Amino acid sequence: MGLSEIVDNDVLCNDIIILVHTINLKRQAIKQFRVLLVLVLWGMIWSAFAANAVDVDADAAKVLARQNGCVKCHSVEKEKDGPAYKKVAEKYRGKANAEERLITHVTTGEKAKFPDGHEEEHKVIKTKDLPEIKNLIGWILAQ
Repeated sequence: MGLSEIVDNDVLCNDIIILVHTINLKRQAIKQFRVLLVLVLWGMIWSAFAANAVDVDADAAKVLARQNGCVKCHSVEKEKDGPAYKKVAEKYRGKANAEERLITHVTTGEKAKFPDGHEEEHKVIKTKDLPEIKNLIGWILAQ
C-alpha cells in the first residue's frame, strides 16, 4: 500500500465522519423542531381555552343564578335535586350545540328529570337579556 492510497483512505474516512456528523445534526434539528411544534400547538390550544374563560363574568353569573333560584337545585360540585354544574359541563364538553342546548333548557321550561325519577318543568330564567343568559351558560360550561 502506497502513500497515496493511505492519504485517499484518510480523506475518505474524514468525509464519512463529516457526513455522519452532518446527518446527526440534522436529526437533532428535526427532533428539536418536533418538540417546538408540539409546544407551540399546546400553547395555541391553551390560549383558546383561556380566551373563552376570560369572556365569562363569573360574579355576574353567580348573581343571576342566585336571583333565579338555580342554587336551590344545583351547586358547582355537589349533586342536589339537579346535577352539579361540573357534571353538566362534563356532559356537554366538546359538543358544538352545548350553549344553544342549555339556553333552550333554561328559557323554555322543558321537562327536567329528578334523581327519584319524576319529571318537572325546569324553572324558566327571569331575564330575557341574551348576553346575561349566555354568560350564565358560559360559566356553567366552564366548571
